[in-house]
Amino acid sequence: MAKEGADMMEETEFMIDKNVGKETENVESSGGDAKEMRAVILAGFGGLNKLRVTKKPMPELQGGEVKIRVKACGLNFLDLMVRQGNIDNPPKPPLVPGFECSGIVESVAENTTGFEIGDRVMAFVNYNAWAEVVCTPVDFVYKMPDEMTFVEAAAFSLNFVAAYMMLFEVANLREGMSVLVHSAGGGVGQAVAQLCSTVPNVTVFGIASCFKHAAIRDSVTHLFDRNADYMQEIKKISPDGVDIVLDCLCGENTGKGLTLLKPLGTYILYGASNMVTGETKSFFSFAKSWWQVEKVNPIKLYEENKVIAGFSLLNLLFKHGKCSLVKSVMDKLLCLYDQKKVKPVVDSLWALEEVKEAMQRIHDRGNIGKLILDVEKTPTPLMASDSTETSEAGEEEEEPEGDNDSKERMPFIH
Repeated sequence: MAKEGADMMEETEFMIDKNVGKETENVESSGGDAKEMRAVILAGFGGLNKLRVTKKPMPELQGGEVKIRVKACGLNFLDLMVRQGNIDNPPKPPLVPGFECSGIVESVAENTTGFEIGDRVMAFVNYNAWAEVVCTPVDFVYKMPDEMTFVEAAAFSLNFVAAYMMLFEVANLREGMSVLVHSAGGGVGQAVAQLCSTVPNVTVFGIASCFKHAAIRDSVTHLFDRNADYMQEIKKISPDGVDIVLDCLCGENTGKGLTLLKPLGTYILYGASNMVTGETKSFFSFAKSWWQVEKVNPIKLYEENKVIAGFSLLNLLFKHGKCSLVKSVMDKLLCLYDQKKVKPVVDSLWALEEVKEAMQRIHDRGNIGKLILDVEKTPTPLMASDSTETSEAGEEEEEPEGDNDSKERMPFIH
């Protein structure tokens, strides 16, 4: 996504605490014969200094699972929110972050079918993805097309599945409709733009920071600066408004999105990146953003024939058990990939030891497309440093004026 959320997001997607802490013990306290692997550990919620790469015991294969030798992992805006503890019911640290990866099947649990050792796969993981080896239920694993690289696969699953389901499963995108997408330069935003191009005569209104416009202008129909009055500009082009609004920001953008909806239009909230301003969680920022949200009046929705929805792909998988639905969507997306109608946009590759710098880039909203942790990449000299006190201004925030508190915003979900 999520949000790609977020890209993201790309997306606020509330995580499920399910056996997350069982594999987070430091290998230093384990036996000398234990097989070890490198993994990113989140020692506690907070700033970048809470992250480190260390050795830990490899996970043990459980019934119905597939063990994967990881080649690449996706990094999403949601991972920043996890780091800060800005999610509902976060698992207890220490933990290994990450929700998607690609790699090679190393072993398969007994009586588990569909995969063989050596298969190239991409997978969703309920945490623990940022490691050299992961185990995940077979229902969350998908075979990669022969032409797809591991990097592309790590950039594909979350962003494209989220974009597809919001457009076609929730909003029922059809020929001639119009779509407004925030963070159009992110992983989810670029996936949305590509999927919209598969439907005739769909108009895409994209919103992104000015410095991204040159790179993404051709992917959308109309492109606007996040800090400009995009509502008035869109109304000039489409006085009746738009059919679909995809919002990964929340805050004041909720009211703007609902205002721009046509009758029978659908507004979908799939993230809340406006809650992330400083390096650590801010309750002041949360409260401030809460008051920026236009309170939704059901009677007004009824009178205006508008639909408001929420979407969380990871909750859909790990909490609501919709694995078969996601599998059918993945099959459709892989057909589009084989037909060369969609292709993930990758911003940059980072070693595991460079996770702090990678997070900083996505936190600053500097990426165009997806950031990838390349497990086999050698860290760039002087890159994987211990520096954590860095600026975290955001693409989706206005230009800073003074300290962090003066520009912080927060979402209405709680």
